Amino acid sequence: MLTARSVPAPDRTVALVGLMGAGKSAIGRRLAHRLGLPFIDADIEIEKAADCSIEEFFDRYGEAQFRAGERRVIQRLLDGPAIVLATGGGAFMDPQTRMVMRERAITIWLRAELPVLIERVGRRTNRPLLKQDNPEAVLQRLMSIRYPIYAEADITVDSRDSPADRTTDEVIDALAAFLHTNTPAGAAS
Repeated sequence: MLTARSVPAPDRTVALVGLMGAGKSAIGRRLAHRLGLPFIDADIEIEKAADCSIEEFFDRYGEAQFRAGERRVIQRLLDGPAIVLATGGGAFMDPQTRMVMRERAITIWLRAELPVLIERVGRRTNRPLLKQDNPEAVLQRLMSIRYPIYAEADITVDSRDSPADRTTDEVIDALAAFLHTNTPAGAAS
């Protein structure tokens, strides 16, 4: 019998969703390493496809065009082999993107409380949605809008103010339990 910490790589993409600052990239890199899968950050792939930064894209074309491009990039990534995918904070909010992710990936919501998010997003200055207003007020508003949708993810893991390796262990444990319950071999045992 496999232990939760030795979960084999799933046969489909593991997509991390959550607000900016939840740890999707930091946890995603560690998770990919532990699962033996490639790690891809959707935001970096979007920047490559657009040949500009996300901040520049927002400034030039607005959020609606950004979300359309994000949808195309995520669809392309999900059409490929299994990876660990860190998505942007708004990706799972798009109904079409969410539907494709739910069909082709195992979705994991990294849920974080407001104080953790405030501390983490304060480390970077390239967050377009936080340049418009008070970052704490923006995050609070986004939490009230997005958390009910993020809750539709297959798995929820709390991203606390603790070492990323500890959160990665919790993600591995939750993923192992999910795979055990949702695969024919696991369901039969």
